[in-house]
Amino acid sequence: MKKYSMEVTVGIFIFIGLLFVGYLTVKLGKMELVGSNYYTIFANFDTIGGLKKDSSVRMAGVEIGRVGEIKLDIDSLTARIAMKIRKGVPIQEDAIASVKTNGLIGDKYVSISPGGSEDLLGDGDVLTDTEPPIDIESLLGKYVFGSVKK
Repeated sequence: MKKYSMEVTVGIFIFIGLLFVGYLTVKLGKMELVGSNYYTIFANFDTIGGLKKDSSVRMAGVEIGRVGEIKLDIDSLTARIAMKIRKGVPIQEDAIASVKTNGLIGDKYVSISPGGSEDLLGDGDVLTDTEPPIDIESLLGKYVFGSVKK
């Protein structure tokens, strides 16, 4: 009798441990099981300069979403990024998206500057005003080789 109660106790602890591991896997893996708390907007950039999937999307320095899929738009030959924005965060249709860098050589992220329009972007809409990142390497190269005007 005592042998079976010990086995049941160990089995319950293993089961609870597996539940915790499953929960952490879903939370830390940023998986969405049911529904979504995000809507997707798109933006086309001439160049994205090292921006990666799952990079931060920020407005006024606060993270409001993540970069989703990044692909080449064959029609315009530009980089098309999908941004997953938290529901409840309004993005005006005249907002400006730009690729920024944390520090001098830090990670890239998308910064959205709010616009003044009353019309808001919805799921699947395209943000038309974009600014590519500043290319630090070419600026340094121009400065070193003397082609920057003082």
